[in-house]
Amino acid sequence: MCNCCFSCPPQFLRRQQVLQLYRRILRAIREVPTEDDRQYLKQWAREEFKRNKDATEEDTIKMMITHGNMQLQELKKTLQLAKS
Repeated sequence: MCNCCFSCPPQFLRRQQVLQLYRRILRAIREVPTEDDRQYLKQWAREEFKRNKDATEEDTIKMMITHGNMQLQELKKTLQLAKS
């Protein structure tokens, strides 16, 4: 495996996964009822992804994607409970 940015297939696919996760998180945040909470969560998501943008270790990236998906599911569950 090379370390040449995201042009190699595994890195490219991982980058696609990260971008998809980021977009899904932002879409879920749009459902948050209050503007202050939406802004807070958007800022939090942006900072988390920026903070980890230079990660290169494959296992670390996989773990972060898994953690992000779990946080997304928690957000969705919380929003669903708030609606009911």
